[in-house]
Amino acid sequence: MGYSFSRILAAMLIALLASTSWAEESLQDMTAPPQESEQADAAGIAPPTIQTILDRLTSRSFDEKEAAIRQLAGQDSPRVIPLLNALMERELIHNRKDDTITLGSKSDGQWQLLDPVTLEPLGQVESRAARPVVINNRLRTVINNQLALFALNSERTEERARAAEQLIGNNDPEMLAALKALRETEDSPRVLEQIDTALNIAALNSDDLTHRLNAIQALSGNLHPETKNTLNQRLHATDSDTEKQALEKAIARIEARIETFQTADTLFFGLSMGSVLLLAAIGLAITFGVMGVINMAHGELIMLGAYTTFVVQQALPNSHEWSLLIAIPAAFLVSAIIGILIERFVIRFLYGRPLETLLATFGVSLILQQAVRVIFSPLNRTVVTPDWMSGALQINPVFSLTYNRLYIIFFALAVFLALLTLLKKTRLGLQVRAVSQNRTTARALGIRSERVNALTFGLGSGIAGVAGVALAQLTNVGPNLGQSYIIDSFMVVVFGGVGNLWGTLTAAFGLGIANKLLEPMAGAVLAKIIVLIFIILFIQRKPRGLFPQRGRAAEE
Repeated sequence: MGYSFSRILAAMLIALLASTSWAEESLQDMTAPPQESEQADAAGIAPPTIQTILDRLTSRSFDEKEAAIRQLAGQDSPRVIPLLNALMERELIHNRKDDTITLGSKSDGQWQLLDPVTLEPLGQVESRAARPVVINNRLRTVINNQLALFALNSERTEERARAAEQLIGNNDPEMLAALKALRETEDSPRVLEQIDTALNIAALNSDDLTHRLNAIQALSGNLHPETKNTLNQRLHATDSDTEKQALEKAIARIEARIETFQTADTLFFGLSMGSVLLLAAIGLAITFGVMGVINMAHGELIMLGAYTTFVVQQALPNSHEWSLLIAIPAAFLVSAIIGILIERFVIRFLYGRPLETLLATFGVSLILQQAVRVIFSPLNRTVVTPDWMSGALQINPVFSLTYNRLYIIFFALAVFLALLTLLKKTRLGLQVRAVSQNRTTARALGIRSERVNALTFGLGSGIAGVAGVALAQLTNVGPNLGQSYIIDSFMVVVFGGVGNLWGTLTAAFGLGIANKLLEPMAGAVLAKIIVLIFIILFIQRKPRGLFPQRGRAAEE
C-alpha cells in the first residue's frame, strides 16, 4: 500500500507540473503578437470607407483630424484631391444633425448638402445645424503637403514643376524624402531645377559645414525669391568666416543677375511702349508727310478703332477668341471712312493754311469725343483679352514677358512692314511718293493729287484705327483715349523725320525705351518732360529730324 501511495503521489506531482506548464504557455499565447492566421483574419476586415474617414473630422482634437487627413490621403480614389481642396476651402461641413461630414454651400441662410463621395444631394439644414470643419495652420500645412505629394506623382510636367516649386523652403522630412525619390526618376530639366533648389535650401540647415558650403555654391545665382531670403538669414546666423564669404559671394551674384533681368524687363516695356507709339504715329507720318496737314483729330481716330473693337466683341459675345481678329479690319474701315470724310469736307478747303487746319481738326476731335459720349456714355469700357493673349511667358522668377505686349510688338512690326510694302510695291504707293516729293510734277504726269490726298488720309486714319485695337488690349476704352497719345505721336513724327517711315520706326522705339529707362530714376511725368526737352534741343540742331524727307515736304 505504501507503494501505491507513492505512485499516486508521484502521479499527482506530475499532473501539477504539467498543469503549471500549460498555464504558462497559455499566458504566453495571450500576450504574444498575433500569428499568421490571426493576421490573415485581420486582413480580411473591410478597410474604412472615405465617409468613415471623413466622419473622424468631427473630432475636436487636431491630432485626430491630422490622422484622418493622412488616412484620407492614403486612399486610392479620385475623390481624395477634391475633398482635400474642399477642406482647405471650408466646403467640408459638419452636419450636427446626424454627426456626419458632407460637402456644403450656404444659400439663403441654409446649408445645401451633398454626399462627399457620390455628390448626390442630401437636402438642406438650418444654418445653426451645420458648420465648416475647423482646421488650423498646422493642418493646412499637412493638407498642402499631401496635395504636393499627389502633384509630384502627376504625369504632367507642369504639375510636377509647380509642386516642386511650392516645396521650396519646406523642411518637412517627408517632403524632402519625396523630392529625393522624384529626383532619381525625373528627366525634365525644369522639374530637376526646382527639386535641386528645394533640396539645397533645406541643406543650408545642415550641421555639416561642407554640406552647407556645397549648397551655397549650388544656389549662387539662383533667382528664386526664397533663395536670397534664406541665404540672408543664414548670413546673419553663421559664425564661420568661410561660410560668410561664400554667402556674400552668392548673394552678390544673385543681386547682379536680378539687376540684369530688371534692365531687360525695362527694355521690354520700352519696346512695348515704342510699338504703341509706332502704331499711333505711323498714320500721322503719312498724312503729315504727304499732305502737310497737322491733324489734331488723329487721337480720336485711334479712339474710334478702340470703340470698334468693343462693339465687335459685344456683337460676338461668345467668340472673344476670334473677335479681335475681326475687329482689326473693321477698325481700319471705320477710321479710314471717317478720315476720308474729314478730308473731303474739312481739310480739302484748308490746304496751305496749317494754323487753320490745326484749329479745324481740333474742332473735329471735340465733335468725335462728344459723339462717343452720347452713343456709349462717358464711362470707360472694357475689352476682353482673348485667352491666347493672356498670361505671360515666364523666363525665370524675376523676368517674364506678358503675351499681350509681346503680340502688340509683333503686330506693330507687321503693320509697319505691310505699309512699307504698300508704299514701295503698289501703284498707290508710287503715286503717294510722287505727290509727296513734287505735287506740281505729279499733276503734270496725270496723277490726281486730290484723290491721292483722300486715299492717303484714309490710309493714315485706318492705321490709327488699328492702333486703337492694340491699345484696347492695354487700357480701358474711353472718350479721352486718343488724347493721351496725340502729343507723343507728333513728337515721334518730328523726331524721326516728317514722312519717313524708317525714321518713325526708329524714333518710336527710341523714345519708348528712353522713357522707360528714365522713369525709375525721374518718375513718369519728369521722364516725359526730359524727353520733350531733348527733342526740342535736337530739333534746334536738326530741324528735319533723324531721317529728313526729300521733295516738297523737305522744302516746306
